[in-house]
Amino acid sequence: MKLTPRLALLMTLPPLLWAGNAVVGRWVAGGLAAGQPGAALVPPLTLNLLRWVLTALILLPFAWRALVPFSRIKARWPYLLAVGLLGVGAFNSLQYMALVSSSALNVTLVGASMPVWMLAVGALFYGEHPTKRQLLGAAFGLAGVCVVIGRGSLQNLLQVQFVPGDFFVLLAVLGWAFYSWLLARPPAHMQGSARPDWDWSGFLLVQTLFGLMAASAFTAGEQALGAPPVQWSFGVLAALIYVALGASILAYRCYGLGVAQGGPALAGFFNNLTPLFAALLSALLLGEAPRPYHALAFLLIVAGIAVSVARRPVQKLPG
Repeated sequence: MKLTPRLALLMTLPPLLWAGNAVVGRWVAGGLAAGQPGAALVPPLTLNLLRWVLTALILLPFAWRALVPFSRIKARWPYLLAVGLLGVGAFNSLQYMALVSSSALNVTLVGASMPVWMLAVGALFYGEHPTKRQLLGAAFGLAGVCVVIGRGSLQNLLQVQFVPGDFFVLLAVLGWAFYSWLLARPPAHMQGSARPDWDWSGFLLVQTLFGLMAASAFTAGEQALGAPPVQWSFGVLAALIYVALGASILAYRCYGLGVAQGGPALAGFFNNLTPLFAALLSALLLGEAPRPYHALAFLLIVAGIAVSVARRPVQKLPG
């Protein structure tokens, strides 16, 4: 697979937008990572529900035709429920929950294992065994992320301690790996002429509606356990608009196109750019200049991507 400028852009935009989602999510969640849940502007599971409700409302005027006739959805509901649950209902819920007890460094560290899980799921469930170059690329990418979270110091990296919230990140990463492969290797009724004539917005709307069933159940449980009410403000509304338009609609559109063209494994390597972008955005918001280790991390991550795509055999993907 040749890494064209268009494919590189499609693969790079989602990590950038999702890095912004992480920064915005930490801000909206207030002092959750510091152990002060009372400071939350929006509880984490409620945040995920509001994000996707707004996304559905934005998509509905343009994509409502995907909902009729309903028989097309009914005949494919197991697959649509799976991608909706993994990509919408669970992934960001688990990420936002992780920020309650995990530091940003820990979340980044566990999330950095994404390429490894992408390759593992592909090998175990889809018969796509990783090449030596892909394994080497994964090692480069993990090294780059470790440079970021350790702030260029091995001592800082060794002092990172794990807490229960890290388990939520691991579950999120595993779920996302399966979601990516489901997009790239859909069942027969979602391939070729058997696939409904949904455009990208229609398909995302259907995913969103299925995912909202799970997100609603999660939020109901959160509220039943005594979560604080949403503290509405212009800032909270602006944050929701960003995560709905940028981190949801635009990012998922680019990610779907990128996976279809380059495959889930390559997407996993590009996802390693997320912590680097998050570090840079956080530094920008805090008024701190980027450090030399950011440049080193960037070079390692890009090297991982370059190694992973070099001389890869062409793989024909459905759709």
